[in-house]
Amino acid sequence: MRAAYHGGASLQQRAERAYFGMFAVSPTRQGDGVGRQVLAHAEEHARAGWAATHLEMTVIRQRTDLIAYYERRGYRDTRQLSPFPYGDERFGIPQRDDLEFTLLEKPLT
Repeated sequence: MRAAYHGGASLQQRAERAYFGMFAVSPTRQGDGVGRQVLAHAEEHARAGWAATHLEMTVIRQRTDLIAYYERRGYRDTRQLSPFPYGDERFGIPQRDDLEFTLLEKPLT
């Protein structure tokens, strides 16, 4: 029997903040609220379990649709940019040369 995969993420404790990354939702379940549930669970765990004051994540700056998704969920774009790791194929083979990450954060009060 094969287990159903719906979504997952990595959550790391970083002092009074937590970092959310490696977020993925099965394509067949996107739009069903699975992503919202995974994100809400991560926020609650960081707040209640670790007493984190903020949840942070980095998103490719050019993914304005994705940034808008997180903004609708209370995140704000700090405009703190970091470079895309060109040459490291663990992150895929980029199709453009202007990629960079922006830091999003949300207070967990």
